Amino acid sequence: MSLLVQGQPPPEGGEGEREGEQKDDKKQKDKENKAYAKKMVLRLAGLMGLGGAVGMVYVFGSNSVDEQGNMVKPPVVQQLKRTYKYFKDYRQMIIEPTSPKLLPDPLKEPYYQPPYTLVLELTDVLLHPEWSLSTGWRFKKRPGIDYLFQQLAPLYEIVIFTAETGMTAYPLIDSIDPQGFVMYRLFRDATHYMEGHHVKDVSCLNRDTSKVIVVDCKREAFSLQPFNGMALKKWDGNSEDRTLYDLANFLKTIALSGVDDVRTVLENYALEDDPIDAFKRRQAQLAQEEEQRLAELSQQKKQGLSLGTIASRFWRSKQQ
Repeated sequence: MSLLVQGQPPPEGGEGEREGEQKDDKKQKDKENKAYAKKMVLRLAGLMGLGGAVGMVYVFGSNSVDEQGNMVKPPVVQQLKRTYKYFKDYRQMIIEPTSPKLLPDPLKEPYYQPPYTLVLELTDVLLHPEWSLSTGWRFKKRPGIDYLFQQLAPLYEIVIFTAETGMTAYPLIDSIDPQGFVMYRLFRDATHYMEGHHVKDVSCLNRDTSKVIVVDCKREAFSLQPFNGMALKKWDGNSEDRTLYDLANFLKTIALSGVDDVRTVLENYALEDDPIDAFKRRQAQLAQEEEQRLAELSQQKKQGLSLGTIASRFWRSKQQ
């Protein structure tokens, strides 16, 4: 048996081992405390979720009344069914348009009904949203809106159909259309919600689909009828932009040409990244071809006149 003599140092490593054991015990206690805290938080969240679910079933499933108008206390199963139906109807209201006929019937004589219908998106087509710390959200008006409305109002029934909510869009439309060229306004609740996109169904507009043109900056917006739409480039707020002037000329050309089915025209621009730029290129090419044709016709007329002059002179000299 070995004894420690007074004043003799302890064996090496003894005190260090105790400190290490104390640290390990502290770490273990910390882990246990964290695990306990997580467990309590999960239990509390579970209780709150269960309480919320019970509350929703009570609120949304206990709203039936009898013939005398007294509240009925139905069995729990019926409450669950009613709650499920409530949320199913609410989900359907978000996904589906508010009505299968979004616009009223076309105007009858003696009122004037334009032959074509133009459906315009608001955000990034007519207006550009901008945010700053000092002003918050503001919407910038795109150059050419007034020109677009004035040029197309006699030829098109102008409808603004936007993915924005009515509360946001209604005052904005009032601000850009003080003269009332826009005949109808449709908002987010009139769209289909499909795969994360608000889709505008042309078949729900209560109009001849062969006479409807949708202008948007997202192809998904008219994915149900891809040849009824034009996807413009998203406007970035540039004040020098001329797109709406060119768009007005494009749509005016369609209307004045009396196109029977606009889809036959828009199909030619379906794969273009910038359909307006493609239209301008084709117009320039047509103008060049027409100029060349007129030049050739003028040359042929000149040649015909010169031959006629020679023949007439020859005839006169022969008679003399």
